[in-house]
Amino acid sequence: MIDFTSLAYAVVLGTALGLGVCLVVSRAPRWGAPSLSRRLAPYVRDVTDPRGIAPVATPVVGADAVWLRLRDHVARLVGGDDALARRLRRAGRAPDVSVFRGQQLVWALGGAGAGAAGAVALTLAGRGGVATWLLAGVGGVAGFLACDMLLSRAARMRAARIEEELPTILEFLALCLSAGEGILDSLRRVSAMGTGDFTRELRATVLAVGTGSPLSTSLTEMSTNLDVPAVSRSVDHLVSAIDRGAPLAQVLHAQALDAREEAKRSLIERAGKNEIYMLIPLVLVILPLSVLFAVFPGIFMLRLGVG
Repeated sequence: MIDFTSLAYAVVLGTALGLGVCLVVSRAPRWGAPSLSRRLAPYVRDVTDPRGIAPVATPVVGADAVWLRLRDHVARLVGGDDALARRLRRAGRAPDVSVFRGQQLVWALGGAGAGAAGAVALTLAGRGGVATWLLAGVGGVAGFLACDMLLSRAARMRAARIEEELPTILEFLALCLSAGEGILDSLRRVSAMGTGDFTRELRATVLAVGTGSPLSTSLTEMSTNLDVPAVSRSVDHLVSAIDRGAPLAQVLHAQALDAREEAKRSLIERAGKNEIYMLIPLVLVILPLSVLFAVFPGIFMLRLGVG
């Protein structure tokens, strides 16, 4: 039979020893100092990269190399890189799948560590068992899934904020166009005055146009990265109007009206769902308590033989 108390003490002492050894090794000059190529890179940049644009590639060794290999292995094992990249863009983050998989790995290790710490604490308190040591695996899986759920939640919240900002921005663009400005000047004015998520995307689009990208292509790329249906519809109509020479002010006014109606429908749907959610405490808490207060006095009086 396994002595779980001795195993818990072994885990605690082994973890302390491992952390101490890692700290000592990380502070050693041979391991903690930057590599030779990294120290020489700033002085030979004019030889290796005359324009000074691309950084000098330095080999990754030691613990960093082990971490990068582990992160890439987790990314290949989990898969779904295209869908994850779309969610990262929708959440407003850099579409670097490897970095996010590294974050998921950190969350999984943190969850596993928390579960192991809980298992050790329960074992030392005399409440341990075989099932207790499954907490480490459960914590690791929970941490891995929690990171993914937070990303999905961030993407949904950002999409909701963009949908709320869309009607106001479309009306402002239509007002600027009605005043005689061009579409690019109107976009530049709106992006310079606003502070929301959609305004930042418009600012990036204006910057892309200023660096040589066509306006229609930049708007299409923005709608693809956002992956918001309302924005995609508005951008498609706007791009079609630009290509065909249609009056943009009228198109934007119509799109703003449609966005307002869509926001009203979404608000009504949200209100209906909240009404259903409000029935849960009513049915599960308030109604049973009301029945209990109504029936219990009668049962108590019958048991006493009164009345």
